[in-house]
Amino acid sequence: MAEATCRRELDLEIPAEEVTKKIESVAKEFARIARVPGFRPGKAPVSLIRRRFAEDIKGEVLQSLVPERVEKAVSEQKLTPVSQPQVEKLDFAEGQPLKFRAVFEVLPEFELGNYKGLTIEMPAMDITEADVTKTLEEMRERAAAFAPVEGRAVENGDYVQLKLMGTPAGGGEPLQADSVLCHIGAEETMEPFNENLRGTNIGDHKNFEVAYPADYPDAKLAGKTYNYGVEVLGIKNKRLPELNDEFAKDVSDAATLDELKKKVSEGLEHQRDHRQKELQRERVIVELIKSHEFPVPEALVEHQMDVRLERVVRSLAAQGVDPRAVNVDWVTLRKRQQERATDDVKAELIIDRIATAENIDVTEEEVAQELEHMASHSGESAEVARARLTKQGALDRMKAKLRSDKTLDWLAQNAQIKTVAVASAATDAK
Repeated sequence: MAEATCRRELDLEIPAEEVTKKIESVAKEFARIARVPGFRPGKAPVSLIRRRFAEDIKGEVLQSLVPERVEKAVSEQKLTPVSQPQVEKLDFAEGQPLKFRAVFEVLPEFELGNYKGLTIEMPAMDITEADVTKTLEEMRERAAAFAPVEGRAVENGDYVQLKLMGTPAGGGEPLQADSVLCHIGAEETMEPFNENLRGTNIGDHKNFEVAYPADYPDAKLAGKTYNYGVEVLGIKNKRLPELNDEFAKDVSDAATLDELKKKVSEGLEHQRDHRQKELQRERVIVELIKSHEFPVPEALVEHQMDVRLERVVRSLAAQGVDPRAVNVDWVTLRKRQQERATDDVKAELIIDRIATAENIDVTEEEVAQELEHMASHSGESAEVARARLTKQGALDRMKAKLRSDKTLDWLAQNAQIKTVAVASAATDAK
């Protein structure tokens, strides 16, 4: 039966004679190097040194004896600390045994439950003709040309070319653009732009206010009100290319439209396989956590909360948002990660145990393959990627992640997979 906590407390004692012996040897060392007024270096009596440097000597003795005693006790009791032992209730008096309590956390002991016959529900993820058509339409959108419109005012569906200056209502850095396209009447366009620019002509000037909602996708604008001054520079229409063999040649290395459709379908299937694998891993983790109940070390949970918070910060930075400028209560956000962080740690411990039980390990070939994959994305060679990860101390973390993923894939292969309707799967995912 696992204990309700991973915290361990050891009441330890170091014999008086060992402490005295250590005090004497430390005091002698101090006497050898200490500079005391009125005495040549190394000539001050030890008794004077012991009085004058009492606190320093005590600190040195503790630093030397305590970790040594903790290490011995941990080794004797076959414990594996996952946090730095903290010393409490220190009782240190000369001529007496040195007593203290060492407090630390250990990995939990638990029995592996059933993991070979897991049942997981997965949504149907078939690639349909409609998916291929949608992707081709997106490609047409990207390849669209903008043609100038003359002799009429702005209508819904037009793209208005604007020179724009926006000033935040509460003061702050203005927004400025010499040429920006605004799609009039589009769902993503804020209504004040539609209202004020519909019916305008080239050369017109407009001033209006835009209040952005708190959940607006661009964090720099969310919840703010801007006063805009705009000048209409041009009116344009978007012209989509025709879906034919010429289009296929322009946007890809395919020679015909049929060949392009086949390539698009294969690409979507590749993406689907990747998503499917990720979702299978997530569902397996949920089932493993459900079937195992044991305490997890707080130190590992705290570390995982930091890791999760770092991901949020990196994600913001990748979107060009300065995390320091975002109005976020980071302390509350970190606390909110606790439950998920606990599940992360729990899953990691279970998966590690399963990998050991099933002799699942990562081959050197798989490591080399992953390094090649990383290198292809970062533009460096696999050798440079390996050297960089080794220097950062991240190579072992990468190997651990590969082992974990390999174990999750093995568990998914050995699971009973029920395919469910998408709506039900979405509900289940919540």
